Amino acid sequence: MKCRVCREPAIIDLARHNANFCAEHFQQLCRRQVEKAIKDFDMMKPGDRVLVAVSGGKDSLALWDLLVDLGYSADGLYIGLGIGDYSDESLGYTQRFADERGLSLKVISLRGELGYDIPTAAAATRRVPCSACGLSKRHLFDRAALEGGYDLVATGHNLDDEAAVLFGNTLRWEIEYLARQLPVLPARAGFPKKVKPLVRLTEREMAAWCIVRNIDYIVEECPMAVGNRHLGYKNALNAIEDQSPGSKASFYLNFIERMAPLLVGHSGGSDEELGACQRCGSPTPNEVCSFCLLVEKSAKHEPVPVEFMTRAGRKKGR
Repeated sequence: MKCRVCREPAIIDLARHNANFCAEHFQQLCRRQVEKAIKDFDMMKPGDRVLVAVSGGKDSLALWDLLVDLGYSADGLYIGLGIGDYSDESLGYTQRFADERGLSLKVISLRGELGYDIPTAAAATRRVPCSACGLSKRHLFDRAALEGGYDLVATGHNLDDEAAVLFGNTLRWEIEYLARQLPVLPARAGFPKKVKPLVRLTEREMAAWCIVRNIDYIVEECPMAVGNRHLGYKNALNAIEDQSPGSKASFYLNFIERMAPLLVGHSGGSDEELGACQRCGSPTPNEVCSFCLLVEKSAKHEPVPVEFMTRAGRKKGR
């Protein structure tokens, strides 16, 4: 197996590109894909201060590494979700990555600073764990970016992630969600700009980037994601991709180019309908925002061990 560029031994075959690449030219490919996404979607500019949402997984650590490699000023924010050993291990990978490279990492502990964790929040609010987790992370990333004076928040959503979400929303024709599924969400009152620089790269490519760059990351999936429909959508799209390489990229990128412009104006409420949360000041259509209500219910609830919630998830999946 030879590299398409230099004819030296290749380390990876990429069927969607109909090509193989050595380590050097694979890294060049990844950099070009990220640079193209940043340029095409006007994600960021040199000199912008970037806050990277990091989890200890391959995608977020690869994103942080890529942005620094490309010359951007990027700090990391890790949120300790209190998901047992999984959270402890993921924090360890994140902290070691930052320390080895001299990068700035801020850590927020839900249990230590807000009095709850995700297993407890899921039980207290009767939300599925991923919903309680997503709400918590969105609020805290937004707040940290605004308070820290960052120009934008960058997340490690890759092509597989975005294609799977798009697939699920299309199956149900969730028009409001489809209208918001963009690589960039502009800043607006009370919300920072959010970008997804990895939308042109796959999960497998991010794993390969980490191997080539000697980045250790947590391999295990979150134990609370058992039964998540998102994983099923990924598996379905992977089966299609195996038969027709490049299908995921065509599905997602053609949606962004051809369909997303037609959905402008269908994303739901407007800034004029939002007031300030009476407790935290965040934009909300209600007197108290969803995050503050989640914190209130969860902090009063008896702590729930992660093992209980994962058992409950398995039972529901039967």
